[in-house]
Amino acid sequence: MPSMRLTILHLITFFSFFTSSFAQTAYANDFVDPDYILAKTYGNHTYLARTTAVSWAKTLAAKGPWSVINKAATPPSGDKHDFMSWAPYWWPDCSNAGNTTALTPEQIWVTCTYVNKDGQFNPDVRLVNNVGDFQDFAEASFYNAIAWAMDVDDKATFEANVVKFISAWFLDPATAMNPNLNFAQMQRGPTGQVGSRTGVLDLKAMAKVASAVLLLRKGKSTAWTADIDNQFIEWSRKYITWLENSDLAIKERESKNNHGSFYYNQLAAMKLIVNDAAGAKAATDDYFKGIYLDQISATGEQPLEAARTRPYHYRAYNLAAMITNARLAKYADPSSTVWNTTTTAGATIKTALDFAMTLPASTSGETSYTEELYPDVAAVASVYGDPDGKYLAFLKKGDPKFIAQPYIVWNQPFAEQETGGLPPTNTGKGNSGPSTPKPKSGSNSSADATSDAISHVSSSWIITFITCALALAVGISGAHAPEPIIHAEAFIMA
Repeated sequence: MPSMRLTILHLITFFSFFTSSFAQTAYANDFVDPDYILAKTYGNHTYLARTTAVSWAKTLAAKGPWSVINKAATPPSGDKHDFMSWAPYWWPDCSNAGNTTALTPEQIWVTCTYVNKDGQFNPDVRLVNNVGDFQDFAEASFYNAIAWAMDVDDKATFEANVVKFISAWFLDPATAMNPNLNFAQMQRGPTGQVGSRTGVLDLKAMAKVASAVLLLRKGKSTAWTADIDNQFIEWSRKYITWLENSDLAIKERESKNNHGSFYYNQLAAMKLIVNDAAGAKAATDDYFKGIYLDQISATGEQPLEAARTRPYHYRAYNLAAMITNARLAKYADPSSTVWNTTTTAGATIKTALDFAMTLPASTSGETSYTEELYPDVAAVASVYGDPDGKYLAFLKKGDPKFIAQPYIVWNQPFAEQETGGLPPTNTGKGNSGPSTPKPKSGSNSSADATSDAISHVSSSWIITFITCALALAVGISGAHAPEPIIHAEAFIMA
């Protein structure tokens, strides 16, 4: 009974997904075309991915709002409205400090010489966590805007969250960030009480903030008022001036590796926020006609990333930046053929992804970073196609739960025949906004997100019992919700 077997397998996947534990993570970077999300033309196979996105929106929103002033230490400027962070791979060497008694942490920060240990994350950088707070803020804004656009229940809560978060970080005089990164990734020590050019990386997720703003703006959110829009445009223009003219930002723009790639993510995104599509196009043109040309060899290797202490991570990291630049370019100029742009060696973004897939994370002892490549795989497949199914096979082997990851929502067309992401009673018809799972207001659990989709099932033990029984009947085990790993240094890489 093939049809019965398909139904049973589908129920197993669905019930198991929502009875398992769940965690959210931050993809390295992304920009989502607001027109695609607002069109609501995503297929039924993205049902679980959309449900996950809504769940993440709620979980992240519960942590907010965030403000740059929330830090224990004060920047050298004396103004807590200045963004501040410490360079992640710099460690104190107090052998020449000349102290006769033990130094306090505060004394170490300004007295001891700091030395670079590439790839070795110094955990005390989290004592000043503007960068982590900004990443959480950007993620929360991104997913709450997407949830609002998908017409789930309590839409007003999701759009209000985005407005609240953006106002707290950028606009409210009591909590707003000054439009500069003058004290980002300070190396510390006697000569390190200023920011470094690598600190520009800390705000790379501006591409996600831009996605959120464009969704509310183009979706005509009533909460995103003209006054708020104008205020944020004014702030953004000041920050763009800093990005284009400060010595730190100029040095970062000239970086040949992922730092330069992410710089252009940020600049192009800011240009879109201020309604300067021509400026966004110019920024991405500068990238693809500049540093991109030497970033990928003929084989697909990224030499500058491969030279680092964690090559698997950095290949995936720069791929995310390249993909984001291409998406920004295509949005700024729909006629762009940017995805076909080749490097000096004749390689494309696809070439780089194909090469990265041949080198398992275990080769360089980076198994904990394996998942970082998966969003890149889905992105490339959605643009270049997957005629032989190699990208789908790669994801299914590496992450059997990939179909429930939010990146499946916007990396389309891809995996359209995967039944694992379907709602429990699939009609086979296209799934638009009104068919999106409708989470209950105020809930933070992914199980609550399905209460409208699963009727007459009120106890988790019943679901578990049915799942196990069905699994035994067909000889397989159920799928589980995605549980991506969040690394301690996930937010900043220098």
